[in-house]
Amino acid sequence: MKLPVRTYAVTGASGQLGRLAVLELVHRGVPASDLVAVVRTPGKAADLAERGVQVREADYSCPRSLAVALAGVDRLLLVSSSEPGRRVAHHTNVIDAARSAGTSRIVYTSMLNADDTTNPLAGEHQDTERVLREAGVPFTLLRNGWYTENYTGQLDEYLRRGEILGAAGAGRISAATRQDYAAAAVTALLQDEPGDRSYELGGSAFDLAELARVTSQVTGTSVVYRDLPVEEYTSSLRQAGLNQGSAEFVAALDASVAHGDLATGSQDLARLLGRPATPLAEAVRAAVR
Repeated sequence: MKLPVRTYAVTGASGQLGRLAVLELVHRGVPASDLVAVVRTPGKAADLAERGVQVREADYSCPRSLAVALAGVDRLLLVSSSEPGRRVAHHTNVIDAARSAGTSRIVYTSMLNADDTTNPLAGEHQDTERVLREAGVPFTLLRNGWYTENYTGQLDEYLRRGEILGAAGAGRISAATRQDYAAAAVTALLQDEPGDRSYELGGSAFDLAELARVTSQVTGTSVVYRDLPVEEYTSSLRQAGLNQGSAEFVAALDASVAHGDLATGSQDLARLLGRPATPLAEAVRAAVR
């Protein structure tokens, strides 16, 4: 299918999700010259520039740089800022710059179940969604669940300890890989459906006991899940080297999992992908490799 001529931009394009989205756009047939990779440090996107992608320097905290970077952009994938406490200001700067540039659609990476969640990360996503609704630019909300890599990235630690520690109880987690979310984001960016849209995105749900079982099966090393009360888990994180605030934050994330905030029965991700999300066992195998 021949794609219409448009200029697409991805913020945070030197990061893990943003880079995958840029590469997926190229894979889908968007000419590299029609892609803008918005990055804070251009040297980190040298490989994208070598492919012919327009690499433009901008900082979420600098409106002037964003205005220059988003000039002429038709559609924008706004990958959420990685700085807690500053996300709303950062996102507002991007949204304002996109509106001034005449961008026709903003696709934003929000959080699963953002309307009703106890997750401590949710507030800034909720506020950003409000800014989008007030901006007057058509938008798409990608309410992403947890990355599977949040867990597979700790695989060495799980194998070393023989256990996964947490306070998530039997809470289910509808996680998917970054590649899955990037591919879904590109579909949303390319599609021509009118109006504002919202997707609840997550893969097949698992709990941490199942994660331990799958890890054991794939690696041949016994791993179990040890569930702790929130207070005890906080203490264990402190003993592992986290400060009190960080330990309480991580434990609160697990408490939100126990509450069911990171689970969904939505099939939006599979529909955008045109296939099921990557199974947990496959993600663990990839991490082992």
